[in-house]
Amino acid sequence: MSPSAQVPAPRAEGPLLSPWTHVTRVAAALAAGMGVGRFVYTPILPLMHTQAGLSTTAGAHLATANYVGYLLGALAGTLIPALVRSRAVLRGSFVVLTGTLAAMPATHSTTTWIALRLLAGVASALIFVVAVSSLLGHLRNHPAHMPGWGFGGVGAGIALSGLLVLALRSVADWQVAWWSSAALAAALATAAWNLRPEIPPAPSTGARDTVVDPWFGALFVSYTLEGVGYIVAGTFLVAAIGQRSPGWIGSGAWVLVGMAAVPSSALWARLGRRWSRPGLLCVALAIQAVGIALPALIGGVAAALVSAVLFGATFIGVSTLALATGAELRFPRSVALLTAGYSVGQILGPLAVAPLLHDGYRPALLLAAAVVLAAAVTAAVLRTGFPRREAVALRHSAPARDVRTAGR
Repeated sequence: MSPSAQVPAPRAEGPLLSPWTHVTRVAAALAAGMGVGRFVYTPILPLMHTQAGLSTTAGAHLATANYVGYLLGALAGTLIPALVRSRAVLRGSFVVLTGTLAAMPATHSTTTWIALRLLAGVASALIFVVAVSSLLGHLRNHPAHMPGWGFGGVGAGIALSGLLVLALRSVADWQVAWWSSAALAAALATAAWNLRPEIPPAPSTGARDTVVDPWFGALFVSYTLEGVGYIVAGTFLVAAIGQRSPGWIGSGAWVLVGMAAVPSSALWARLGRRWSRPGLLCVALAIQAVGIALPALIGGVAAALVSAVLFGATFIGVSTLALATGAELRFPRSVALLTAGYSVGQILGPLAVAPLLHDGYRPALLLAAAVVLAAAVTAAVLRTGFPRREAVALRHSAPARDVRTAGR
């Protein structure tokens, strides 16, 4: 018996009170779980280097611990589908996440920091899969830009936490930055507290369609490579810019990343109504590769700010396009599976560049840009044979005996 079969079916609920209210709650959840819970570490990292004695290698280990936790949370959502539809899991994850942020300043032990970032990663992943599954499930028949604004919550959380750390860096220390981040996460979690999870799908009576499996495999590879490349920039961009620019530029660039990310998902989602999502995914990844490589190739404030805009305008958009493509293929539990692959990539990213950090961040950013470019090439391959939306719908609506011949 599958894990989901052991859990009583939730009671039926009425229609959403307002689609935009739902979008707002999802955005708040993603702002707390991702924008603050995961990415506030990026602007705080330089403060921990200078004020808490954290070494570059230990900083990479803390990042890796968070990504391992994220993978564990994503795998839990894949193996136990009932977790993705549980309001109790969502709320418990908010509490755990906020607690781990608040506990970071209570110790100087690297081992304890690693454990806290691991737990924060688990909580972030569960928040993400619950919120995104709810977003894509409840708004399936609404305009494509509406879920995009929900994804924009990640960017809003990045911008808010970045502004918070930027404001505190001259008047307070790294400990106050963590405590303030915990307060911000708690406020955002309160706004998302009544978020309604995804409703379980009706039981299927036909055979499982496997015609589109190869295309999902290509999507999975591309999104996993994106996880490898983007996380290097997502972790070290502020520190890398800070090495070649005035101190405030790094934190300011991170705020710009968040601001650019807020509308980007809605924009990419709108474009997805007119053009092929795999094609747009290829374009977004290519732009992101340029943004990651730019501060490694060109110093100065202008390059740093352009890099921030290009990175912010694409990294959430890539997630929007990839997860929407998985949903378009109607692959079972696509959000959790793609998130798991993304998580594996995020673990591999810091490990791959760790030997390069002794020479500064430039080699690491160049390697990350190359990996994201490989993800773009994979997306281009996916684009060449991606099934038309009408064919996918036909395959899923056809009787089981005709599924293998539908669309051929």
